[in-house]
Amino acid sequence: MDFNIPSEIQDLLDRLDQFIEDEIKPLEREDDNIRFFDHRREDSRTDWHRDGWPNREWELLLGEMRKRADAAGFLRYHLPERFGGQGGSNLAMAIVREHLAAKGLGLHNDLQNEASIVGNFPTVLMMEKYGTPAQQEQWIPKMLAGEARIGFGLTEPMFGTDATRMETTAYRDGDEWVINGAKRWNTGMHAATHDYIFCRTSGNPGEAAGITNFIVPVETTGFNVEFMWWTYNMPTDHAEVTLTDVRVKDSDMLGSEGQGLATAQLFVHENRIRQAASSLGAAQYCINEAVKYSRERMIHDRALSSNQAIQWPLIELHTEAAMLRELIRKTAWQMDHVEHGSEISDKVAMCNYRANRLVGQAADRAIQTHGGIGYSRHMPFEHIFRHHRRYRITEGSEEMQMRRVGQYLFGYGGSSDLFDTPSFASRFNSVQRGSPASWLD
Repeated sequence: MDFNIPSEIQDLLDRLDQFIEDEIKPLEREDDNIRFFDHRREDSRTDWHRDGWPNREWELLLGEMRKRADAAGFLRYHLPERFGGQGGSNLAMAIVREHLAAKGLGLHNDLQNEASIVGNFPTVLMMEKYGTPAQQEQWIPKMLAGEARIGFGLTEPMFGTDATRMETTAYRDGDEWVINGAKRWNTGMHAATHDYIFCRTSGNPGEAAGITNFIVPVETTGFNVEFMWWTYNMPTDHAEVTLTDVRVKDSDMLGSEGQGLATAQLFVHENRIRQAASSLGAAQYCINEAVKYSRERMIHDRALSSNQAIQWPLIELHTEAAMLRELIRKTAWQMDHVEHGSEISDKVAMCNYRANRLVGQAADRAIQTHGGIGYSRHMPFEHIFRHHRRYRITEGSEEMQMRRVGQYLFGYGGSSDLFDTPSFASRFNSVQRGSPASWLD
């Protein structure tokens, strides 16, 4: 059993490091672009007079970064070769995500916007797995070129994690479907051309079957972005959306009718392991910076690091990071070798909730170790804390992910091939009857 980073992945990391030094760091320093990463970052990124949307100059800079990364062959690394990618493995992506996040804040990897020189494309992967050949030909090139941007509308005002209770509905009217309802935390709506809208088309509340995913143009009559939710870490791209008699066609449906939650499951599963790796990397960055500062900072004629009160909390965090690293990489490797992600859904949940909790603890400890300057915006720790705090809620709260682990541990979750099979919905409902389960926990 070999726990070393495979040579081809290490070669990728080396090439990424060189690309960052040659292309990305110079761009970061041009024209005061550093304002998006230093103590001015939140103000520079946010258009406060435009409902808190991302500043146009900030988004243009991210676009230039992606353009250069794509030209260098890095941006689409994880995508299949037919879409210009290299079919990068989940293991490679986990190692890359940790590696980039461990470098700290920078244009190479800005998690607030899910922007990186190695792209994460969950909406594209949804289309690649569930779209018809015609849909893939129509959408994927446009999505990768930035000509089509599809938001993700799952959560609603009256439900969060339990997607089986959604109140947005669609009914057939001739050769069209009519959608009515509302979505909350509808991601990406400041720039979206279309939106993945999940709605109940059949079945009863609490049933996984009967929910369908439609690709809805945002300019459709009856589709309205009411306002943007301002968040703990600005800017925001999370909208409150209402749909009133919005009309779509069968050709706008992603996946099979009534099986839309399977497409959502792919989205959150892909994101959970990436988030875990990124949170681990950011946590290790905070630990490393705190150790470095404590060794340099002198107090009472000796280094701050000589105090066990400083050492022990950082030792605990460093130890947990080391243990999580092995679990995340093993789980990512397993994702590359299982037929359905559900076989290891509990392991993905373990990685995600523990890593997202760790990074908050590490950022807080880095602030404490640095003292007053740690609390200032001139250090990156408050930004890391505020950004990663949302990961304990998004893609399924940590409580729901712990519940997922409990389903596997105590035998309440059904068979291991729960999802992505023709009978997944019926089997899910049969094992969940009588318990307040969440399909997307």
